[in-house]
Formats: sequence, structure tokens, C-alpha cells
Amino acid sequence: MTEPAAFPRIALCASQALVERGDAWVFDVLLWGRPARAFALRFEGRVVGYLNRCVHVAAEMDWQPGRFLDTQKRWIVCALHGATFEPSDGYCIAGPGRGQRLRALRVEEEGGQVWWWPDADVRPAPPPPAPTLS
Repeated sequence: MTEPAAFPRIALCASQALVERGDAWVFDVLLWGRPARAFALRFEGRVVGYLNRCVHVAAEMDWQPGRFLDTQKRWIVCALHGATFEPSDGYCIAGPGRGQRLRALRVEEEGGQVWWWPDADVRPAPPPPAPTLS
């Protein structure tokens, strides 16, 4: 019998929203209870997910919203200091933080949908407050 997940999965986006080596799906999370960002992208036919936080400096890495890959669309590159990561496993191959890994998130595709499983450290951010009428 499979043990139930501690946190229910959350639908991120339709599978077709993630084009091979294209822009990432960026979403808000809470890391240890504080606001942060995360992303999912398709690389070599598989969806991968990471915290949008460089291992070198706690800064977001995309050089434009949702754009993490270099111009050849081979590596994830931090826009701040140029740390270069293998998209398939988040391993830093060059630059500051070499030898470390991005914080991976559990993401999977099922039924035309990309799903994320929160964990004890990375949880869903609450929805923004609804606007009020004056």
C-alpha cells in the first residue's frame, strides 16, 4: 500500500503550457513560512521544478520573468552571477555555488496537467487578498 502524501498535490498548469526548453511556469510559494518563488520547466521531455533561488545568493535567477535557460537553451543560468545549472537535476556545473544543487520540487505530469506536491519546507502561498470596494 502506498503511503499518502503529507500535503495534497496542487495543479500548476496544463502540460501544453510548458514547451520543450521554453519559458518556465513561475509560481508563489512559502519557503519556511516566508514568501518565495518557484518554477517548473520542460527539459528533455520531462517536467522539472525548482525553487527560484540561487545556491550562491538567495536571489531569484530568471533574467526575464520565466526565462531561466541560456541562449542555447541548454543550461539554467542565474542572471545575478552566472551560476550555471544542469536542468535535469539542478547541479551547479560552473560559477558561484559550483557543486551544489538547486532545491528541487516534486512535480509530475498526469492527465494533461502539471502537478506540484508541497512539502514541509516549501508550501503553497496564500492567495492574494480580494480587492475591496470603497
